[in-house]
Amino acid sequence: MTSPISWHASLALALGALLAGCASVAPERAFQAGANAAQARTGVDARLLRSDADRQALQTEIDALLQAPLSQDAAVRIAALNHPGLQATYWEAGIAQADVAQAARLRNPGFGFSRMDGGGNRETERSVSLDLAGLLTMPLRQRMAARRLDETTLRVAAAIERHVNDTRRAWIEAVAARQALAYARQVADAADASSLLMERMTQAGNASALDLARESAFHAEAGAGVLRADRLAGAARERLTRQLGLWGTQAGYALPERLPDLPAAPRELPGIERTALSQRLDVQAARAAAAGTAADLGLTRTTRFINVLDLGYASKSETGEPRSEGYEIALELPLFDWGGARVARAEALYMQSLVQVGAIAINARSEARAGYLGYRASYDVARHYRDHVIPLRKQISDETLLRYNGMLASPFELLADAREQATAVHATIEALKDFWLAQVDLEAAIGTRLPAQAATDKKDTPQ
Repeated sequence: MTSPISWHASLALALGALLAGCASVAPERAFQAGANAAQARTGVDARLLRSDADRQALQTEIDALLQAPLSQDAAVRIAALNHPGLQATYWEAGIAQADVAQAARLRNPGFGFSRMDGGGNRETERSVSLDLAGLLTMPLRQRMAARRLDETTLRVAAAIERHVNDTRRAWIEAVAARQALAYARQVADAADASSLLMERMTQAGNASALDLARESAFHAEAGAGVLRADRLAGAARERLTRQLGLWGTQAGYALPERLPDLPAAPRELPGIERTALSQRLDVQAARAAAAGTAADLGLTRTTRFINVLDLGYASKSETGEPRSEGYEIALELPLFDWGGARVARAEALYMQSLVQVGAIAINARSEARAGYLGYRASYDVARHYRDHVIPLRKQISDETLLRYNGMLASPFELLADAREQATAVHATIEALKDFWLAQVDLEAAIGTRLPAQAATDKKDTPQ
């Protein structure tokens, strides 16, 4: 015999269907929250690529950006959109969003059916069961999943910020290496000319074999310097290419010839520790993790005695007998496991998360201070080379050339000055690179970008 399921079971099924539709899976919306948080700190608009059409549109956009020498802003935009590893991280937000939707769904109801025949009798039993414990704890599970989504959002934003900062560093190093290579080639060309001059002077009896050997050694060292600078420039460019996620013809992009000039003045940043604590994503993620652990502790205490609680409708019919209906409840009895270990574990995890928040906050304060000290020190060094070392070297070079033209200085003095000038220019390029790297490190330490500044007028620098 069969019988329709009663209104009790129908209500349970309807309730489950209603709850199942309360949350939807929307990976784009979940990702966009993290992208917006990263954009506020980096100025870069990240995007989730879902289809071949999206990827084709991106390649068209990249081709347009690569028509001109690659600027730092264009580099970070390409990196945020095109890097495959970063795109894989973006989908973590979609996974967390799916977990939120899953937390809003009850476990599917169970249906049981049995039929027994014998002795001319037929006995039929039907049952429908619903996970009542899951229904009671659903609000808590939803809040937990929502907190984990918030944590994931922060992690995605932090991954974007970290990749953007790494790309900025790679761009600075690649451009500085290219600039150093160009100057090394100029020095090598000058050394080649001076070596030829010294050979002629030696043949004419105006220079000794020792003078020729010294100049030849400088010429050889200049050639080795070009090889070394070329190797460093190639390695720096490849690091940048990996950050951009480019390959094939797109990897043949052009870079600017030199780094941006030094700003007119360094930034004054009062309250830098407060800025770091309010803006850094790792601090916010630690706080969110502590809050989520606290929520987990609340759920553990709520369900420490109830692990399995099923409510079901049962119907039984037997040949020649009236049908009987009722309900059944399945409950796990806490005879051996009273849940104390789970509660103790949750409390330990919560206390651990609180200590971790404190440790991250201390590190954030220290890194902000160290970042600003490094920023100011590197600015002072670069400014010193710009305002003092290079002008003095240029003055010495001009005076030596005048004395040489007036036959008051020997060619050896002129050549020695050229060698010293080359050393000063290399140090100037390195100091400027260190400043821009220090600025990126400072922005990473405080969790936000510094406002743009106007650069100083270009100084006459030996080229």
